[in-house]
Amino acid sequence: MEFIKIKETCLYVTDLEQSKAFYHNKLGLPIISEVPGRHLFLRVGSSVLLLFIAEVSRQSTEVPPHFGSGHLHIAFETSPEEYLKWKEKINEQQISIEHEHNWGNGYLSFYFRDPDQHCLEIVITGMWEKP
Repeated sequence: MEFIKIKETCLYVTDLEQSKAFYHNKLGLPIISEVPGRHLFLRVGSSVLLLFIAEVSRQSTEVPPHFGSGHLHIAFETSPEEYLKWKEKINEQQISIEHEHNWGNGYLSFYFRDPDQHCLEIVITGMWEKP
């Protein structure tokens, strides 16, 4: 038995409008669901990025309560052909790139922050693939 992939990834944010402006307006992620003051769900390829206000989801009675804090990390995957286009887009949006890393064998990634200082990464397809 094995899992196919991680379907959802969750980040806890402090301001949904600010997060919406960043993830939807700047990065272009399509909105799946939005409940003001509670959550914003965005499509990332075949996965979903969940953005919750931690204190609201902590008190949930619909689904099990969950919450977190701190600067978390997620990575977005893109093709080698689109990697440079993403770097250009991030720069055009005046989002500071903190670091670019060469992982060897042609794999590159770069890091930047969202408004809540979560560490985001864009990585070239093929990293960590099963042999």
